[in-house]
Amino acid sequence: MPRLARDVATVFSREIAPELRSPVGIVLSMGQPLLFLVLFGSMLAGTGANLGAGTGDVWQWFVPGILVMMCLMGPLSAGHGLLGELNGGQMERFLVTPVSRTSLVLGRTAKDAATLFAQAVLITVVALPLGMSLHLPGALATIALLIILAVGLSALSCVLAISSRPDGNLFWLVTQMLIFPVMMLSGILLPVDAGPGWLSAVAAINPVTYVVDAARALFAGDFLNASVLHGLIAATALATTGLILSTRAMKRCGRPMGSA
Repeated sequence: MPRLARDVATVFSREIAPELRSPVGIVLSMGQPLLFLVLFGSMLAGTGANLGAGTGDVWQWFVPGILVMMCLMGPLSAGHGLLGELNGGQMERFLVTPVSRTSLVLGRTAKDAATLFAQAVLITVVALPLGMSLHLPGALATIALLIILAVGLSALSCVLAISSRPDGNLFWLVTQMLIFPVMMLSGILLPVDAGPGWLSAVAAINPVTYVVDAARALFAGDFLNASVLHGLIAATALATTGLILSTRAMKRCGRPMGSA
């Protein structure tokens, strides 16, 4: 375990270094969620709609959805960097070192989780002058839940990147076709209940829907809401599945060509 922790720290340091050298990239990569927050959120708040999970605060309903949106647009696309390293030969040099294959996955997902944490704090701070009422323990609990989701999505993105070598067409096809349907069918921007029955039925099989509901309950400080447990189970299941599959894929990736 000490060796695994050391290897994870090594990979994490390697992955986070470019972000620390150019932190403005963290802000630029969240341009779309920020636009949705400032523009769409302000228009939604102007309607006076009562969406605030029983609080009447539109922002407490909308901001958690934007945080989940960042998970879908950030960690789910994180495999792009791995795909570039696989094709460029950088990862091949890493794979011949004694570094644990598990640490290659954990270090990358830890970097994506750390980036998401910084972005989530920034989104929350930006929302305050827009009129959001902050429940600090709830906001921190929400971010913790989304870090679990980010780990799972980042790991699954690595699996997709490894599977789509060398051209990466599969990676872009799946991510581009997946992000927006999952986003719309999880009620991030508007309540799914407002749509037809078939829409609610499809949303019910979308695990991200449960994470969104849990995030909204936590953000409002409703820790005992049943949706919190459902969301935690969904996020943990995605994280566990992603880590298992990505570790296996990384181990296969390190085998010589033609080996069994």
